[in-house]
Amino acid sequence: MNIFLTITLVITLISLCFDREKTQNALRRAIKQMVQIMPAFLWMLIFMSLVLTVFSEEQIQKALVRDNIYLSLALAVSCGSLAIIPGFIAFPLCGILLEKGVAYMVISGFTTTLMMVGIVTFPVEKEYLGVRLGIVRNLISLLIAMITALATGFFFGELF
Repeated sequence: MNIFLTITLVITLISLCFDREKTQNALRRAIKQMVQIMPAFLWMLIFMSLVLTVFSEEQIQKALVRDNIYLSLALAVSCGSLAIIPGFIAFPLCGILLEKGVAYMVISGFTTTLMMVGIVTFPVEKEYLGVRLGIVRNLISLLIAMITALATGFFFGELF
């Protein structure tokens, strides 16, 4: 992370050397956008903190390992759509779930919705994309996630 901050700082300083006025205007606009998006982002963080406080790893595992794979898939897709977990945490978590007996189809649905569907991030999307486009994007992402999960289940022999 520090390397990215350093690179950003160096590039900003180079930009200041070439055109001070444009760089200052760009920084002002960036700060203004950050201030506008901050309330929605903070609500999103508060909500996710509460969700992660209420549900433990054992509860998630118990919910995802069921006799009815479709119910497990529905729960996984719901959790994935609500959660905000970065990939470097989500993929090892899925490895742990796989070791605990969670089906590949369920893991596929969880990770795909986790990365593509954003119910909690919708207020932020609404600011940039608008309500209609945000809803359409999330619905298409959900459809793609379901198709991906069902295809995974088919190829791993979990459906029939």
